[in-house]
Amino acid sequence: MSTDIVNNAANSKTASTKTKNAAGEYLTFVLGDEQYGLEILKVQEIRGYDAVTQIANTPDFIKGVVNLRGKIVPIVDLRIKFHLGKVEYDEFTVVIILNLNGRVVGIVVDGVSDVMALKEDQIRDVPSLVSNIDTKYIVGLASVETQMFILVDIEQLMSSQEMALMDNVAVH
Repeated sequence: MSTDIVNNAANSKTASTKTKNAAGEYLTFVLGDEQYGLEILKVQEIRGYDAVTQIANTPDFIKGVVNLRGKIVPIVDLRIKFHLGKVEYDEFTVVIILNLNGRVVGIVVDGVSDVMALKEDQIRDVPSLVSNIDTKYIVGLASVETQMFILVDIEQLMSSQEMALMDNVAVH
C-alpha cells in the first residue's frame, strides 16, 4: 500500500472533525486548474510578486525571503509545494502574506479569486486521492454553485516538519 493512501486513510477521521468546524470566510485562490481557499482571518495582506532574496540550500518550494516593513518573511511557492509544476511569474502572480499566530509567511499563488462566506452544509469531507496535497493539509471541499474549492488547512501545512526549515530561513 502506498504511503499516500495510508496517509489519506489515517487522516480521513480527522477530516470530518475539521469539516464540522470549517464554516467561515475564505480567501479563494488559483493554482493551475484548481481553486483553493484558506481562512481569511489568517491573511495579513495580498501583494504582487516582488523579487525575493534567495537562500542557498533550501528546498525548491522556498523561493527566498523578503523584507516586509523590517521583518524577514519567507516566501513559499505553493505550486511547487503541491507538485503542480513551476511556472514563470507574471503580473498576475500574487503573494498572500499570512499571519499564523505571530509567524509571518508569504505564499505564492497564480491569482486570487474572491472572498467567500461558507456555511457548514457547503463543505464536504475530503475523499481519498482527491488532490496532489496530502489530505492532512485539507479542511474539506467546498461547493458553491458550480464551483469546487479545496480548503487548505494553512496552519497544518505551515507547521509541517519540512516547513520548519522556514523558521531557520527567517532567523538567519
